[in-house]
Amino acid sequence: MDVSVTGIGLISTVYSLMKQISIKKPDIIIQAGIGGCFDKNIALGSVLAVKKDTIADLGVIEQRELKTLFDMGFIKPNRHPFSNGWLVNREKVLKSVRLKKVSAVSVNHITTSRSIIDEYRKKFDPVIESMEGAALHYVCLLEKIPFLQLRSVSNYVGERNKKKWLIKESIENLNNELSNLLAFL
Repeated sequence: MDVSVTGIGLISTVYSLMKQISIKKPDIIIQAGIGGCFDKNIALGSVLAVKKDTIADLGVIEQRELKTLFDMGFIKPNRHPFSNGWLVNREKVLKSVRLKKVSAVSVNHITTSRSIIDEYRKKFDPVIESMEGAALHYVCLLEKIPFLQLRSVSNYVGERNKKKWLIKESIENLNNELSNLLAFL
């Protein structure tokens, strides 16, 4: 087993993954991290598995409406590795984990604006927000490597008071789920 700390963000994640894959192609890649949650019915500290992800802030806001590159016709929504604009994990390993499977958006900045949060909800109906997930899905789908994205909910999207975030507990819960998963694999 190899461990790679990719750093924060889509660009560093793509670079780190491709560098690691060029050294040794893995049988599976598991990305584990914390993220924000759009759904306040999901408890902070919960660990979720991401079924599909997309880059939410790759596009334009025109007349107060978010338009993706797919909406603008720059990319066909079903052009590989996309499926209707999403990067979808269809791997057996995802189906075998007992965690709740959710949709996610990846962003280049932590979302704090109420209007942007509303746009993301309207456009994508996501549960999780991260800064790395779509990079994992993109690379693994193109490289045909089985993968799994796990996210522990550290905060609710838009909450800037870090005293309300549960980073330590989220990481502990994530580590417990990883231990269980690795024992299973």
